[in-house]
Amino acid sequence: MSIDSKKSHSRQKLPTLFAKGVMMGMGDSVPGISGGTIAVITGIYEELLASIAKVDLKAVSLLLSGQLKQCWSYINGRFLLVLAGGILAGLLVSANSVLYLLENFFEVLMSFFIGLVLASTYFLKEEFNWRSLLNCVSLLFGAALVVLISTLPQQVASISFVTVFFYGAIAICAMILPGLSGAFILLMFGVYEFILNALTDFQVGYIAAFGAGCGFGLLAFTRVLNWVLHHYREVSYSFLTGMLLGSVVTLWPWQQAEAIAAAADASGHLNTIKRLSPLEYLSITGNEPQLVATAVSFLAGALVVLLVHLLARESNHQKAD
Repeated sequence: MSIDSKKSHSRQKLPTLFAKGVMMGMGDSVPGISGGTIAVITGIYEELLASIAKVDLKAVSLLLSGQLKQCWSYINGRFLLVLAGGILAGLLVSANSVLYLLENFFEVLMSFFIGLVLASTYFLKEEFNWRSLLNCVSLLFGAALVVLISTLPQQVASISFVTVFFYGAIAICAMILPGLSGAFILLMFGVYEFILNALTDFQVGYIAAFGAGCGFGLLAFTRVLNWVLHHYREVSYSFLTGMLLGSVVTLWPWQQAEAIAAAADASGHLNTIKRLSPLEYLSITGNEPQLVATAVSFLAGALVVLLVHLLARESNHQKAD
C-alpha cells in the first residue's frame, strides 16, 4: 500500500496512531524489543519507512521556498508528528512503568512480548509465499542474524563524541528493524548505562552527538529499507518475519540476571547472558520461574495481536464498502 493511500486513514485514526507511537516508544526503551517490531505488529511499518524516506532534498527545497503546506503533505507530516509524539510519550511512560516491570516482573513481561512476536509472525505469513525456497532461506537468514547478534558478548565501550555518534547511528538502525533492539545493541556495545546517564544528567554534548547519529542512521537506513521493500516485498517480509522469530531468543524469560550487570573480566568483555530452562532458572538463580503467570502473559500478548488484527481487518472491510 502506498504512502498516499494511507494518509487519509492515518488522519482519521490519530488517537490510535498516537497509541501505536506510545507502544513503539515503550518498546524502544526495553533491551530485547524494538519500535520496528511494534510498527510491524500494528501495521504501520511500511508507511513509517516511506514517510521518513520522504525527508529528502525535495522536502528541503519545498521548505526553503516557503511552500510549507506542500512540504508538510509531501513528508506525511501529520503521521510523523503524531507518531513521534506518541514515541516520546512512550519513552517517558517507560521510565516509570516498563522499567519497573523489567526490574520486578522480568519473566512475565518477556513472556508477554514473546506472545506479541509469535502471534505477529503468524499473521505476517500472509505477506509472502512461505512455500517459496527463496523466502524460506530469507526467513532462516533473518532468524539466524538476530540469534547471532543476541549471543555476542557485551563490550566495554570507549567513549568519545565520535563513538557516541556511531553508537547512535547503529542503535537507531536496530530500533527500526523488527526483531533487533536498539537498547540491546547499546548494551552489547557497553554504552546503555552511559547513554541513560547522559540523558538524565543532561550532558548536552553527548546527547547532541547521539541524537545526530540517530538522525543520520535513520534517514540513511530507512531509504535502504524502503527501496528493498518496494522492489523485493516478499523476500523482505520473509526476512523480517525471520528476525521476529529470532528475537524470541533475546526475549527468553529465564535468563541469568547477573550477566546483564556483570563487571568486565580480564579479556575486556562482559559475561554473556545465559538462557536457562525454567528448572535451571530455579536451581541456579533461586528465583521462581512463575510458569502460570508467564503462560497467562504469553496468551495475553497473543490476544492483543489477534484483537489488533481483527480490528484492522474490520476497518479495511468498512473502507471497502
